[in-house]
Amino acid sequence: MAMAPTTLPTIPAGWRKGLSYLFIFAPLAAVYLLPPDTSLGEVRRGGVLRACVPFLYPPLVTDDPAAPGIDIELLRQLAQNLGLRLDLSRNDAMGRDFNPRSWHVTRAQCEVLAGGIVASPVTRSFLETSPSYAETGWAVIAPQPPATVPPAADAAAATPADMPGRRAAVLAGFSGLDRTGLSGYLREHGVAFGVVPGAAELVQALRAHRFDFGITERLLAEQISAREGWSVAWAPPELPRYPIVLGLWKGDLTLKRAIVGGLDQLKRDGAMAAIVARYLGGRSP
Repeated sequence: MAMAPTTLPTIPAGWRKGLSYLFIFAPLAAVYLLPPDTSLGEVRRGGVLRACVPFLYPPLVTDDPAAPGIDIELLRQLAQNLGLRLDLSRNDAMGRDFNPRSWHVTRAQCEVLAGGIVASPVTRSFLETSPSYAETGWAVIAPQPPATVPPAADAAAATPADMPGRRAAVLAGFSGLDRTGLSGYLREHGVAFGVVPGAAELVQALRAHRFDFGITERLLAEQISAREGWSVAWAPPELPRYPIVLGLWKGDLTLKRAIVGGLDQLKRDGAMAAIVARYLGGRSP
């Protein structure tokens, strides 16, 4: 025997309207039921702002107690203005790779990450970030004169036409910049290059004219230039630049607002510029 077709009950128009409102507003209501962000309150209760930093990333982090680095001094000022003590946790993996997932840093170690943190898409997928207060990337440095690279100290960038036939001393140092991309670029443009192990060796090689120019991380190049009176320029634009920031854990919004506000205050009252001037000779990073 054939069965009669089943018909679904009709939902009254008023109910349909009510259900549509439920689907729209239920997610919004759920937000208000989430536990409040207590990140700033927890830090204040502990009285300590804990920061993860690399062992070395000059001039952002150094091993000189009298001049510990731009980021360390910024963190000290931020902690002081928040009425907190600064506690540093050194991490050897930081500064060698721009991917924070490879650092194995946890909330148990620190609330803030500093010392060469860049606001890349990878970083932002993993961390909250502060506004940028400096920029990094590969830079070209050369004694004054010669005209081995054309730019004066504040020129925008060297160009590929300046490169062929030249000899470059490359100091990768502790930066997480793309070394493979740099070496490929230099080979492509006919630059003979050698790697030097440290800033002192880079300076000695350029003073002795064993190389026409040096290539290293921009902030370190600025620090050397301020001391030696040499010219600095960004490497050609094919080699990317990165904004430097402070990193915080996802969801720590009250702490982030306090850090962002603190950085803004340091910028407005001139403290940030004074800190930078100690390391870069008054130049803007």
